[in-house]
Amino acid sequence: MGAVILVVAFMIEGAFAAFCINTKSYQAKVRSLIRIGAFAGFVLLTLLAVIEWNMRWCGLAALLFVWAALGARTLILGKADKKEFKGIKIGFQFISSLLLVTAAVIPALIFPQYKPLETTGPYQAATITDAYTDTSRVETYTTTGENRMLNVQIWYPQNGNETYPLIVFSHGTTGTRTSNLSLYHELASHGYVVAAIDHTYHALFTTFPDGRTIWIDRGYINEFAAEDAHKDRQQSYAFYQKWMKIRMDDINFVIDTILSKTQEGNPETVYTLVDPGKIGVMGHSMGGSAALGIGRVRQDVGAVIALESPFMYDIVGTKDGEFVWNEEPYPIPVLNVYTESWDHLGEWKQYARNYALLSDTGATAFNVYIRGAVHLSLTDLSLSSPFLTNMLTGKKAAIDAKTCLTTINKITLEFFDSYLKGKGTFTAAGVY
Repeated sequence: MGAVILVVAFMIEGAFAAFCINTKSYQAKVRSLIRIGAFAGFVLLTLLAVIEWNMRWCGLAALLFVWAALGARTLILGKADKKEFKGIKIGFQFISSLLLVTAAVIPALIFPQYKPLETTGPYQAATITDAYTDTSRVETYTTTGENRMLNVQIWYPQNGNETYPLIVFSHGTTGTRTSNLSLYHELASHGYVVAAIDHTYHALFTTFPDGRTIWIDRGYINEFAAEDAHKDRQQSYAFYQKWMKIRMDDINFVIDTILSKTQEGNPETVYTLVDPGKIGVMGHSMGGSAALGIGRVRQDVGAVIALESPFMYDIVGTKDGEFVWNEEPYPIPVLNVYTESWDHLGEWKQYARNYALLSDTGATAFNVYIRGAVHLSLTDLSLSSPFLTNMLTGKKAAIDAKTCLTTINKITLEFFDSYLKGKGTFTAAGVY
């Protein structure tokens, strides 16, 4: 829609400029009518839901409103521009108008309108957001001595009257808890309770229920930018240990908090829907690394999915400039999903565990390769902003976003159904 508006604006402004030059007049009244008409058209399209109103349209709405107000003022006062006509002024007005419209439409170009994926399960997905304070931990990223606080959003089967498996999701390096919304809705529609964590100071931003927003920590960003396992594996190992401790402590705390709330006995809370004996953990990128670590340390986790995630927790040290790995087999069923972003996996020392998993899978270790996808294709950003997905990944995805996300949803559901609900045998591993 943003691109359509930009093309229409170019055509209208171009035609008006040609009209002015042909008539050798600034056509102040005609310009005013066009501005008023443009604002009225925008309002009408919004009311008809052709344009879905949200923050992406605020800039354009403000620009069109100001132009319409100025146009109305010109018509009311009846002022006409009596200055000597100059074609160069028309050219300047044409260019400046297009630049203003382009700037106002940029949010809509970066985040185009899209339709969310439809769920396929029998339940409607409902959601709540809760804030958990870990009184056993002092916040790492501040010096105030405050306890670490996490934002957790939970999706669950609306009107569910049973208990359902719990899935805890950890987002990627600069993601947020909403990074995989379509997946959360799909799982909830099939009878799962999904808890997605905003890892405070690791998330791009965290907005707590009280309205307070905390942005990503600059020091964490600097660490991530400085990490290079090709040059300094000892430094990388130190970063991995730090990040994994924070992330895994967060996941452990969220699981423990939810399990404790299931025992409180309040029938009006979502926590009564959780089956404490059926827990899965998954995540994207660094979040998946933490999920893989959780699968090694918790006895109550029954299955793990990593969306293109290195086994950071499995690196137990360095020796002679190389990583030292935990060689123990992964203790529970694990699914590794990867894309063309990992074309050279065998050459990357920090991904040795993933490469081994790809080369020699055990009875409950599975791989899914999605051709044409890139790293961020595994998140809903590929749906909400194809532009950012390709720019941040540095490689254009060759697969349709909906196709990729639908594939992930189907595979994830089958995997958790098999290992958490005991429904059938997981057979969806392979190349897509």
